[in-house]
Amino acid sequence: MAARAEDFDQVVPPMPERTPAALRRAIAEHAPQLLPDFDAHWKWAIADAYDLGPVPAFMARWWVEYAIARDPKLDAYVTDLHHRVAECTDIDEAKALIEESANIRHQALRLEPGQ
Repeated sequence: MAARAEDFDQVVPPMPERTPAALRRAIAEHAPQLLPDFDAHWKWAIADAYDLGPVPAFMARWWVEYAIARDPKLDAYVTDLHHRVAECTDIDEAKALIEESANIRHQALRLEPGQ
């Protein structure tokens, strides 16, 4: 089957407002495979909490997860990094792969709404 131009020209959706509700809507629309875990984590960590202290950590984690998942090429690349680490027998190579994955996640965390 021949590749179509639109297969290569996917537009990465912008990051949503930095609120739980906006992030959930973006996940539901652009990365629905994350939604069951997002909702389960929300219910476990936040929904019944009387202290909103965990919300920033929750948002940081899911902000990064969505930032990566919304871009199929980046998501595939990060997944490939993880597979390569799991199969790696050279400690220095494994450390480099883990560092590369961590750098991608740190960059994703710094994204602003609309980016």
